[in-house]
Amino acid sequence: MKKEFGITLLLLVLAVTTYALQRNFLNPDNVHNMLNRVGMYGIFSIGCGIVIITGGIDLSIGSVFALLGVVLVVLLRQYHWPWPLAVLTVIAGTMVLGVFHGLLVTLVRLQPFIVTLCGLMIYRSQARYIANESDAGLGNDTFGFLETLTHGNVRLLGRYDIPSAFLVLLVVAAVMWVVLHRSIYGRYLFAVGRNEEAARFSGINTKLVIGSAYVVCMMLAAIAGVLFVFDVRSVTPTTFGGSYELYGIAAAVLGGCSLRGGEGSIVGIVLGAALAATADEPGESAEFPELP
Repeated sequence: MKKEFGITLLLLVLAVTTYALQRNFLNPDNVHNMLNRVGMYGIFSIGCGIVIITGGIDLSIGSVFALLGVVLVVLLRQYHWPWPLAVLTVIAGTMVLGVFHGLLVTLVRLQPFIVTLCGLMIYRSQARYIANESDAGLGNDTFGFLETLTHGNVRLLGRYDIPSAFLVLLVVAAVMWVVLHRSIYGRYLFAVGRNEEAARFSGINTKLVIGSAYVVCMMLAAIAGVLFVFDVRSVTPTTFGGSYELYGIAAAVLGGCSLRGGEGSIVGIVLGAALAATADEPGESAEFPELP
């Protein structure tokens, strides 16, 4: 709890300082945009944190965004798939990449840094090839529920409009909090991160635990990636998702995850994501899509 308290205090100090320097910081539209951004990249930051807790790292997330974004647009625009089927296919395909990462790390015994760094380069190259080096856009088509998730609001207490993407983050965070802090699987994740050899001798299937962490990471990355695609409605394969993995890792580390493994919390990661969003002044960063 000390780390969560510290990051909360730092977040408050940063918010107050930013408000003092820029009075429109707490403008309702600006707060709405910031919460929307926290919602979307906070989701994949939780996935980054899960992998980091096991002592690994995933550097491929930004390129995964580009690849899944291009594939999603192609399925919707060229093949005219129903959006629920296209989204589920993209999420499932991204999870397969997580299985691939996990197998290379656990069975082939390659370093996670090397595996995911190669993924960073390969997946973006594949995205550029599929898109033929051009932008892939959704045009003027509408997609109902997904449009609501990325641009819609939910009214709370009859007066507060909360971005739907932020509520998705809260749901994901609640589920992952139970998984990480109130389940045997969560204990295994921490045990493997603290000492993989000791965990193996205690009867834990360490390969399965580590491999599953990469699958969970890719699943959450896919959910966030779909939201990003429908938010900007156009995917430039050379730049879409650029450096997103750095923000995810930063949010996890700021939130108390140790790069050595074995430490971290869901609440801390969410607070770290909020801190990263507050520190990154809206409209100034080239790494995030401009939110309406």
